[in-house]
Amino acid sequence: MRSIARDVLELIFGPPARWSFGVRLWDGAYLGERERPRFVLAIGSEAALRFIFSPPFDLNPGRAYVDGLIDIEGNVEAAVDTMARAVDGISRTTAAGVALRLMRLPKLRAAGESRGARLRGKVHSPARDAAAIGFHYDQPVAFYRTFLGEDLVYSCAYYDEGVETLDEAQRAKIDYTLAKLRLRRGETLLDIGCGWGALVIRAAQRYGVNALGITLSRRQHDEARRRIAAAGLEGRAAVELLDYRSLGERTFDKIVSVGMVEHVGRSRLRTYFESALRALKPGGFFLNHGIAEQNPRRQSYRVSGFMGRYVFPDGELLPIWSMLEFAEKSGFEVRDVENLREHYARTLRDWVANLERNRDAAIAATDEHTYRIWRLYMSGSAQGFNRGRMGLFQSLLAKPDPEGRVPLPSTRRELYRAPSLEILSV
Repeated sequence: MRSIARDVLELIFGPPARWSFGVRLWDGAYLGERERPRFVLAIGSEAALRFIFSPPFDLNPGRAYVDGLIDIEGNVEAAVDTMARAVDGISRTTAAGVALRLMRLPKLRAAGESRGARLRGKVHSPARDAAAIGFHYDQPVAFYRTFLGEDLVYSCAYYDEGVETLDEAQRAKIDYTLAKLRLRRGETLLDIGCGWGALVIRAAQRYGVNALGITLSRRQHDEARRRIAAAGLEGRAAVELLDYRSLGERTFDKIVSVGMVEHVGRSRLRTYFESALRALKPGGFFLNHGIAEQNPRRQSYRVSGFMGRYVFPDGELLPIWSMLEFAEKSGFEVRDVENLREHYARTLRDWVANLERNRDAAIAATDEHTYRIWRLYMSGSAQGFNRGRMGLFQSLLAKPDPEGRVPLPSTRRELYRAPSLEILSV
């Protein structure tokens, strides 16, 4: 069996002498780099080897890791990148040779303890969207604290000049986002998909606005309300358990959405932008911050495989041009677009480092299964942003007033200055 394993691995990755990583087989045999491996892939059995290199390739390797059939020691992002490059570069002839050899290995008798999403109902109906959001975001708050940082911000940070830590970068992101909205004291702000309330709290504290956040996650809702009360901001900041389609007749001076558009789906994107436009007062701005598909061969990507089963069920990524097309057809005017994908790669690496450092606490808050899912998904996402398969865009959209005016300065220069004391006073 060892010779078959070596043949399979050589066909996929090339000669072991050239590897920058190592592989440890079930019988203790070791192949590849020994001195300074970027990572070590530990394969628990012959059946596990067959499983991870059998289709579907977007599910089985991740499932094997989550169920403990294989392990990754060291840099998980490097392991994902190595696997992705190898699979992408394999020829049909080589793939056939791999398949023939794998058939000589025993099949996996049981698929493990996988506990993926099992959603019901019409895709992107309010009830199913609530279930999809709950599946991912309703983990215990203590689990998220092990890797997110002090303010519980679960989105791309902004590593501005002089920023050193994750917490600093997340506050810089919030301030940069709010600066793009040109907030003024006394204005009303809506945050669609507000998470645990960090942006709502920051907006009320530093900019003196009346901020409302909405979320479909009950645990986020409860924690955000607790944090608002602890900050003494009741009356100026609030969070509601509410779908963006159920805002009714309420209107706001400014609207922001950070990391929520990925959950909307192409079929509901027009509704999403029309809902935001309807809730925005004339002359106002909507800052939409979200991940975009950057594969030129695809017009959208419906999250599937490992990510669809374990992480973001019903998620869908669109190219930025497609999202902006929906925004414009809804009545918005596009005023500024910025891609921060390198910032997200760095953010994810910081999260993974925190999670690995706090492994015991993360498992105590949830379990080993959840720890493995998050370690792999965040490492794989870092690889995706690093290689440019995904982008992270902030799009500033305007709703002109009846005269067609939009209250913007003639340049973006003021975005890089410290906010004035007049704006920050409460």
